[in-house]
Amino acid sequence: MGVVEDGWENRWREFHKGVATGRFWIGPPWESASDELLAIVIDPGQAFGTGSHPTTRLCLELLDGVERGSLLDVGCGSGVLSIAAVKIGFGPASAFDFAQASVDAAIENAERNGVELHAWLGDALLDELPAADVAVANVTLPTVEAVLPRLTVDRIITSGYLVTEQPVAPGYRHEGRRELEGWAADLFVKATH
Repeated sequence: MGVVEDGWENRWREFHKGVATGRFWIGPPWESASDELLAIVIDPGQAFGTGSHPTTRLCLELLDGVERGSLLDVGCGSGVLSIAAVKIGFGPASAFDFAQASVDAAIENAERNGVELHAWLGDALLDELPAADVAVANVTLPTVEAVLPRLTVDRIITSGYLVTEQPVAPGYRHEGRRELEGWAADLFVKATH
């Protein structure tokens, strides 16, 4: 049996660094934010989402330009998107994920950031989804396409896919796209007949 170095379980923290995107700074609690940027402090624990991935940054850019209202975060991971949304005036905010570690991280990160967030364990493809003014879904393209018809929202920001891909979104009108480092995020608005 090999020898395991002390501190191996926290070694990933060496790679989790803060990132500035738009008016936000997203980073871990062991780093300090710039006073000029709105700080979103995220410790992902075992959840997905440090805030540094291009899809997260693209979603934040689109979210910052959307009219404020209630928010639903589909597949919330660490809660970074819903926490940022509350900090810029969205609410009430709800978030869910199919992994308990993600729900726990989202709740802890909301408390860490002093925002109110209702987070729960759920399956976007099976469970009833609450209505909201705006939804964010930074998940895989097949999940985005499966969830879109199940949502009761006026606007949705989607990501989690490459620039060569775009969700098929029946019932929605495409309003905008952002691209970064080969990744894309889209804004859709519910079509009126």
